[in-house]
Amino acid sequence: MTTDRIAFRASPAPAAQEAFASLTALYGQTAVDKASVIVALGGDGFMLQTLHEEHWTGLPVYGMNCGTVGFLMNTYSNEALPARLAAAEEAVLNPLAMTAVGTDGTVTEALAINEVSLLRMGPQAAKLRILVDGKERMPELVCDGCLLSTPAGSTAYNYSAHGPILPIGADVLALTAVAAFRPRRWRGALLPKGAVVRFEVIDPGKRPVRADADTRPVTDVVSVEIRSEPNVRHRILFDPGHGLEERLIVEQFA
Repeated sequence: MTTDRIAFRASPAPAAQEAFASLTALYGQTAVDKASVIVALGGDGFMLQTLHEEHWTGLPVYGMNCGTVGFLMNTYSNEALPARLAAAEEAVLNPLAMTAVGTDGTVTEALAINEVSLLRMGPQAAKLRILVDGKERMPELVCDGCLLSTPAGSTAYNYSAHGPILPIGADVLALTAVAAFRPRRWRGALLPKGAVVRFEVIDPGKRPVRADADTRPVTDVVSVEIRSEPNVRHRILFDPGHGLEERLIVEQFA
């Protein structure tokens, strides 16, 4: 991979904008259709945004942390960037494909790199029916919500909801409840990567539910179907020894 044709992208945060000015002054700015790599400046949220917006290019994305968490990012430095890019390790992520149907019949499709989550919209708990590959696995889950996570997203919302951390190469998805009430303290399940998961909202008029594919919300859903999308490949670059696999291991011993 050539490393002298860089397309920089930056979040609106002051630190990211300052980094953008410094780096483009040093290395120039290449139009994305002529670039060999994209460098994203910000936090994890901006990295996800960049991956979604630029996946059509097929270019790898190298993130530098100018935000808070930065799990998907590398340490920021304006020195020797082409050498860092040349030495970087690549991880390929397949997103989840969500098809959500609203109470008005509207169908919304979206991709999620981290997770697809369903969350209650009102004061009452949500009631969800869960099917896996067309077979009912739970007739009624009473909860604040439920989510399906990829290995890359397993340290994010999934981990906060007490779901498992998944190795990046694992061909499994994590199905995790958010504050399950019935069945009491149900923590979820590990499913094959190829599984098709369907949530059906019970009594959506009284117990409204929203769905989020990463940061894209869909309100008032009646059903949500989720599957892995192998035909979409997000390429992320990491400094040697600091790739996703190592980060997932380190997170479990933090």
